[in-house]
Amino acid sequence: MNKSSEKKKPGRPSDQAKREAIVEAATRRFFANGFAATSIEQVAADALVSKVTIYNHFGDKRALFAASVERECAKMGGYFNIDEMSEGSIRERLMVIGQAMFEFLSRPELIQFDRRIAAETEHDPAIGLAFLEAGPWRMKAAFSEFLAYASAEGELLIPDPQLAAEQFVSMAKGMGDLERRFGSLPSDEENANRIAGAVDVFLAAYSP
Repeated sequence: MNKSSEKKKPGRPSDQAKREAIVEAATRRFFANGFAATSIEQVAADALVSKVTIYNHFGDKRALFAASVERECAKMGGYFNIDEMSEGSIRERLMVIGQAMFEFLSRPELIQFDRRIAAETEHDPAIGLAFLEAGPWRMKAAFSEFLAYASAEGELLIPDPQLAAEQFVSMAKGMGDLERRFGSLPSDEENANRIAGAVDVFLAAYSP
């Protein structure tokens, strides 16, 4: 039997399991070491696959990096799922999203990753662009879709959902985002007050 006949078709469980193992291993490496210091050889060893397998699935290191960022941001994206956010008032749902967003961005590994990527972007701007495309811009699109849906349902009145998404995120993060980057962690009470205030101001601006 030749190699071509032995090759499994994409989408089979074994291929999917390998892909998930690769992305999981790559995510750990990228978040701990950054993009430049992570090698395909390291990821292959961690995932118990060959370098060829990684290249077959992702093509190159930057595509693997994008898949890793997408994997992490997918954890946050679930909070914008329209079908899963049908319960509760619009204020209650925005509070859930704001709290989840803050907890997601406050994870130590994400803060460390953010610092590494910012430093590496100075030498290779394409890395920063890959991060934005795979992570923040996707999350913004998902949140914008949620706000557009809420507006269409009459719960909000938002002429520009993308701008509104930026405004909400900026208010919910506030100075807390900057403080985390420089080693000062806001208290739970400060976080709760900031999120509640963001929701109140947002609803004052966009309630019908």
